Amino acid sequence: MNNRRFDASQAHRLDAPERLAWLPPAEVVSALAVRAGDTIADIGAGTGYFSIPLAAAAGSQGKVYAVDAQSEMLAHLRQKLRDGAGSKIELVHAEADATGLRGACCTLVFMANVWHEFPDRASVLQESRRILKAGGRIAILDWRPDVEREAGPPLEHRISARDALDELCSAGFMRTTHANTGKYSWLVRGEMS
Repeated sequence: MNNRRFDASQAHRLDAPERLAWLPPAEVVSALAVRAGDTIADIGAGTGYFSIPLAAAAGSQGKVYAVDAQSEMLAHLRQKLRDGAGSKIELVHAEADATGLRGACCTLVFMANVWHEFPDRASVLQESRRILKAGGRIAILDWRPDVEREAGPPLEHRISARDALDELCSAGFMRTTHANTGKYSWLVRGEMS
């Protein structure tokens, strides 16, 4: 396990009520402009904090692949789905740079609070391009390095939005944008060239 990877034994923190105040899922989903029928890869899905609202936004014709490298995280999400918290969500146990999803199957790749964890972000972007359809979109949300709070990774592990945008451009994504989201995060977006 990478030493920057979120500890699965702390999964309860991902669903803490106070997180809703500083990172509202509805605000993020709205910023992503999810369309009915979208097929979304939520890479680093964790306990489904975003997977479930993404599935709701994509509607009955949409689909979410909840991809996570930690089976413990997917077990938490599986339990939520048994309780009827979401539909059209397929759990995928895989690494971000080797999702196992078929090529050109997604209209949106989304990663939340995991970008700083990846040792080889170029490979993650290469995999994202492989699974995106022509005209597909990518969105990365992560911790701002200029705002410290006790719930996030150490400041020295955080990556700036500018660096993430540069990485998207280097990987061939176009029409990149950046905005601060919630109280402690940035969101960068791009489109397939």
